[in-house]
Amino acid sequence: MRILGKRSKEEWVSQYGESHRHPFNRFCHTLGIPLITLSLPLFFLLFVLPGWWPLPAGLFALGWGLQFIGHAVEGKPPEFLRDWRFLLVGFRWWLAKIRGRQ
Repeated sequence: MRILGKRSKEEWVSQYGESHRHPFNRFCHTLGIPLITLSLPLFFLLFVLPGWWPLPAGLFALGWGLQFIGHAVEGKPPEFLRDWRFLLVGFRWWLAKIRGRQ
């Protein structure tokens, strides 16, 4: 992907992992990332089911809350505050972790 510049996907994931070393932060991200990811397509269901907005909004807020709590414990700011492209890397990091590659 051009948007990731000259670094490989693996390099992005590796750098992302450097700011996610504390076990509690890793746990928070292991739960928070899929909650955020799940919430995004659910927002599109609001066109069909407008009364269901609390579900995707709640998942999104809970997911991000876990992310920030984890970083507070880690003592490091989220990577996306330095480079917005890390918002695109979190899900890849999560997949690598689930597959046992992190």
